[in-house]
Amino acid sequence: MSWRRASVRLRTTAAAVLVVAIVLVVGGFALVALVRASLRDGVEATAEQRASELVAQIESTGLPESGVTEAEDAEDAEDEDDDEVEPDELVWQVLDADGAVVRSSQPLLPAVPRDDGDTVNLPEGDHRYLVVSEEADDYEVVVAVSFEDVDESTTALVTPLVVGLPLLLLLLGGTTWIVVTRALAPVERIRREVEQITGDQLDRRVPEPPAQDEIHRLAHTMNLMLGRLEASRTQQQQFVADASHELRSPLASIRQTAEVARAHPGALPEGELADAVLEEGARMQRLVEQLLILTRADEGAPRRSQDIDLDDLALAEARRVRRTGLAVDTSGIAPGRVRGDEVALAQVVRNLVDNAARHATDTLAIAVRDVVGGVELVVDDDGPGVPEADRGRVFERFVRLDEARARDAGGSGLGLAIVREIVVAHGGAVQVSTSPLGGARFVVRLPAESAS
Repeated sequence: MSWRRASVRLRTTAAAVLVVAIVLVVGGFALVALVRASLRDGVEATAEQRASELVAQIESTGLPESGVTEAEDAEDAEDEDDDEVEPDELVWQVLDADGAVVRSSQPLLPAVPRDDGDTVNLPEGDHRYLVVSEEADDYEVVVAVSFEDVDESTTALVTPLVVGLPLLLLLLGGTTWIVVTRALAPVERIRREVEQITGDQLDRRVPEPPAQDEIHRLAHTMNLMLGRLEASRTQQQQFVADASHELRSPLASIRQTAEVARAHPGALPEGELADAVLEEGARMQRLVEQLLILTRADEGAPRRSQDIDLDDLALAEARRVRRTGLAVDTSGIAPGRVRGDEVALAQVVRNLVDNAARHATDTLAIAVRDVVGGVELVVDDDGPGVPEADRGRVFERFVRLDEARARDAGGSGLGLAIVREIVVAHGGAVQVSTSPLGGARFVVRLPAESAS
């Protein structure tokens, strides 16, 4: 099985065991080395102390006595019959200038090598010996101490390490496996729930574990995401239903006029059918164009970013509306520059001015002014205004506060929704309040450096 395809539980357990195993093995070797070095220092200190005592004795009273008498030596030599003698744990010898052994703790033992600080093997010895040598008048004192205690202590330390480390790693692996399994259990429940959620079941939510940990936050975030998806689906369904309803009205009008003209030739004045088709066709065209704008806004379509004089766009719309006979006050238009998509922001100004023109009685006013951190576009009219209770929903799609009048005036209920979408995409905000003229006041605030 590939390591990348292994479960998180397996990888976590393996990583934990591997890291701890490396640490324990390195620590075990370091511990054994330190203990052995400490014991070796103790052996060396013993050898040096014994050598110093012999040197002091030689210099003060003469050569020390051997470890056995000459009679015992001869008897041992006869009994051993040329066999080598097993050395004691501490062996000392006094050698003359020619290297011959003149005194020894074990007279039958051959001469010990005199390399100070080295470890050597002695005949019949089961362990290595540490050698220490010192000069004493015309003699040389050689002391060798066995490493038997060092070897036995090291073995006594290594044995539990060799047995205990695997057991400890096994315990660690089992504990890690169980802990990770329990920690990932909520993730598996979340996975099973998500696997069953389809586009028609966005109202379902994943279980949130009671522990306030990362998995709880993940489940909470997923539920928030599912909530947004459900709201988006509901909005899209409502959008499609509203768009279908809006498109059905002009189509029905065209069809009704055409059926009357065919069933009763001459019943309609000449050209009325063509006028009805052109009028409803233009209405459908405006609706489709606005739907396309909203679709691009929803999809986050890329926009061209450039410096735009918002006052120029406002003055252009004022000139257009004046041709309809309305009085337009432009005295409040001052220079105001923002950064964004010129086509989109021109659509914002046009939609607001058209909305004001549809509801104004005689006059509307347009203003552009610099404010702290940005630029404001203000459009006022002297119409009936927007009731305070409806000021939040007036920017929703296909919302008409006066259905009959809005249809007669050519409104689709999308103009202000488009305004909000474009303004928000540019990092701004739009709101409606009461105008000093008595009608509605729409205020658009854009940052001086709008998002592109």
